[in-house]
Amino acid sequence: MWSNNGRSRFPNPTVLVGSAGVGVGIVTGLLAGINPLLLVLALGAGMVAVLVYCFASFEQIVLGMLILRSSLDIFSKQQLPALFAIGLDALTLLYVTVMLLTGRRVQTDKFWWLFAGWVGLQGLWVILLALGGLGLDSSYISVSIREWVRLFSWLMVYLLIMQLKHRIAPEKIIHMLFLALVLPLTLALIQMIIPSVLPSILSPITNHSATISGGTSRIRGTLGHPNTFVTFILLFIGLTYWKLSHSKQRLLWLLLLGLLAFFFVSTKALFGLMMLATFVLVLIAPRLSLVNLIGGLLFFALVIGLFASSEFGQERLGSIANTPLLNPDIDIWRAILLSKVDHNSFNWRLDQWTYLLTQWQHVPILGYGLGLSDHISTNGLLPHNDYVRSLVEGGLLGLGTFLAFLFAQFLRLVQLLRYAPAGSGQRDLCFILLATLMAIPVGMITENIWSHTNFFFYWYTLLAIAGWNWQRRPPSDSTVVTSTVKQSRFSTRVGN
Repeated sequence: MWSNNGRSRFPNPTVLVGSAGVGVGIVTGLLAGINPLLLVLALGAGMVAVLVYCFASFEQIVLGMLILRSSLDIFSKQQLPALFAIGLDALTLLYVTVMLLTGRRVQTDKFWWLFAGWVGLQGLWVILLALGGLGLDSSYISVSIREWVRLFSWLMVYLLIMQLKHRIAPEKIIHMLFLALVLPLTLALIQMIIPSVLPSILSPITNHSATISGGTSRIRGTLGHPNTFVTFILLFIGLTYWKLSHSKQRLLWLLLLGLLAFFFVSTKALFGLMMLATFVLVLIAPRLSLVNLIGGLLFFALVIGLFASSEFGQERLGSIANTPLLNPDIDIWRAILLSKVDHNSFNWRLDQWTYLLTQWQHVPILGYGLGLSDHISTNGLLPHNDYVRSLVEGGLLGLGTFLAFLFAQFLRLVQLLRYAPAGSGQRDLCFILLATLMAIPVGMITENIWSHTNFFFYWYTLLAIAGWNWQRRPPSDSTVVTSTVKQSRFSTRVGN
């Protein structure tokens, strides 16, 4: 467990690591010169030592991985997120294997088994692609396998977090998750204030605009794209609201909520506003009161006001008027033609969706293969609509399994709401997750939410924690961050 026993008896960590590195280098050179077989044996022994350390410090390793994950997406070209996922999968599988071999209990729940069945079912499309049974040939198998491994990693995240059950208090894990905000928000602030000092890999993204010369800059923190950054922030807006309702230090969490709203707007993601509106609406609807209504409307009005205060935000909001949504004089086909010249992102999406749906009709039942929709598109991009993506990649069967899995998560949260004690932190967390889940399908209409790996990494972490027995405390955890006893301001009776 995390503890502080005063001053360390060990020397300076920098000196220790440096000395160890020199020693390892000397020993490696000597062994390689004497006999390469000795080097192999030494490396094997080193791996065993590392594994022993991982098992001895399992809780710290897992919490460290949770904090680290939010800082990796910006290094996607260097394959760091992929290496992280492989390492996490390997650690989880190895840990579970050792637990089974030693006769110890592996923590799971019913939803995990449903999740595992769904991920296994997605492997059917990988097999069919290899056998030539889909719309594309087997030369794309590596892309499809990569997508399946990404889904499998979410399953492993859920399983890994389940192993912390009864070992670390759920409130403590959620409290530690806020450390995952430090690097993304710090870099986002630098991207706003002094972006010129950053190398290109860490710099903000510039979007071209029809009315703004030079385009506009969009922050992304340590995430790969501003759109992935906005869903990441939305999830933590929910967690911050949860902490605000269960903490005595309300001012601190209120300031963080305002800071997150500021960064949320600075991503300049229009779909994020729709997700936030859905989130706020679901959050206040079950217990609608004047205070909740005013609070929700003020928060959303603040976000809209900040968004519309920039020239780019005004352009994005105004562009909706030139789409079939608000202009009855523009039909779909005219919007597609206009997309070639007006740089309207929604009209451009209509053009892309129309083409992809036309291609889907050639293989309507099973689609083209997992993760291959961008290979069907004429511009090499994902569809910016997860329902179209699911239909193109998996056909009608794939879309059905996709929607069924989303609905299963909805039922899971409703079930947890029914059994969680009224006014408890667990119940309120489940309700916030439910509000977030209701916002996800809205965002999926115009954005590739399903490709936001970082968001779902933390989503399935929280979904696993929400299903624990929060009344049972870890026997050796004396530093648990507990919720206050007072009644939550937004507790609801949904499901009872």
